[in-house]
Parts: sequence; C-alpha cells; structure tokens
Amino acid sequence: MTPRSLHLGVLLLAGCAAAPATTKGNNKAMTEPVVHAHHAIDYIEIAVTDLAAAKRFYAEAFGWRFTDYGPAYAGIRGEGREQGGLRQDPGVRPGGPLVILYSRDLDATVAQVRQAGGRILKEPFAFPGGRRFHFADPSGNELAVWSER
Repeated sequence: MTPRSLHLGVLLLAGCAAAPATTKGNNKAMTEPVVHAHHAIDYIEIAVTDLAAAKRFYAEAFGWRFTDYGPAYAGIRGEGREQGGLRQDPGVRPGGPLVILYSRDLDATVAQVRQAGGRILKEPFAFPGGRRFHFADPSGNELAVWSER
C-alpha cells in the first residue's frame, strides 16, 4: 500500500508538492489531489488486535470513515485523501510516538471516547496553549486529544 497524506495538527508549510493519486477501495476508484510536505508526517498506521472493533470504536468516537483493503487493513479516509490506516496485528506494543488528535470541544470528545468503549488514561488537564487528555482504544493503543479550551 502506498501511503497517502496525513494531517494531525501538522501545518503544511512551504515546500509542498501536489500530485494526483488514485485510491481504490470498496470497488470505487477515485482520483484526488494529494499534498505531500517534505519531512512532514505523511501517514500513520495504527496496529489493532481486532480490526472490526477498532473501526467501530474510531467511527463512533471520532466519526472516522474507512476504505477496506482486505480482512487485515482499513485505510482512514480524511478530507480529500487517505490519512492513515488500521493494521491487524497479533499484539500491540506500548510506547512509541504519541498520536495527538485535535478537538473543538474536548469535554464532548471525552464523553464520545467513553461511550465508544475507550479507556481514559489521563483525565483532561491544562497545559500552556490549552487542555488535553489521553485514552486507550480497544486494542490498548494510547492516543491523546487536545483543544485550545
């Protein structure tokens, strides 16, 4: 699979290049402009132990949409491009880079994560520039969500 662009709070600055890309999934081919920024995060794969459960969780908690590429991989569809993927793995290792999502309403997002079956690891806390919380998805991956308020 060829990675597509990812935008997780990363500002695409000078040095961007646009190129057409074709994505196939669910029997639909779609041509879309893809912007890649030199040395910027381009795509994030999240290892999950149960692909169906992970898709349900992220769809319910964050409204994410997916393109299935078989029984062990689902691409994460974003605004006009694929931003990452969920990859079926036998286990999830703790640690590694922390993926941080943005929310316009942090308290509502905390409630959505709980309702979707996520486990809050760090309740919302203030930091210079805003507030954030950390959670674990059903496979045990730790992610965070931040907001200016």
